[in-house]
Amino acid sequence: MTPNQRKAAIAAYKERKTAGGIYAVLCRPLNRRWIGRTADLDKIQNRLWFTLRQGGCLNASLQAAWNTHGPDAFALEAVEKIDDEALGFVRERIFVERLVHWCEVHGAEAI
Repeated sequence: MTPNQRKAAIAAYKERKTAGGIYAVLCRPLNRRWIGRTADLDKIQNRLWFTLRQGGCLNASLQAAWNTHGPDAFALEAVEKIDDEALGFVRERIFVERLVHWCEVHGAEAI
C-alpha cells in the first residue's frame, strides 16, 4: 500500500457513517436481557464480548451470567437505531431516554 493509498483509506474510515443506538444482550438459559446504548452498533458486540471474556464487565450480573453459561448462551441484537444526524448533546439525551424506555419494556437491567 502506497502512502497516498494509506492516507485515503484512513480518511475514508474517519468519514464513515456509524449507526448508534440501543442494543440488548440476551442470555438464553436465563431468558434475561441487559440493555445498553452505543455510538456504534456494528462494533459493540466485539467490544462487549472481549470485556466479558476478560472478566472485566462493569455489570456484575451480566458477567456472572457469562461466567456461568458461557459465550454460546448469549446473543446481541440491535433494538433501536438512533439518528446519527442529531447534535451531540441532543443525541445523548435521546440515548438515555430510549435506554430507559427499552429497559422498562423488556424488564431489563441497563448496562
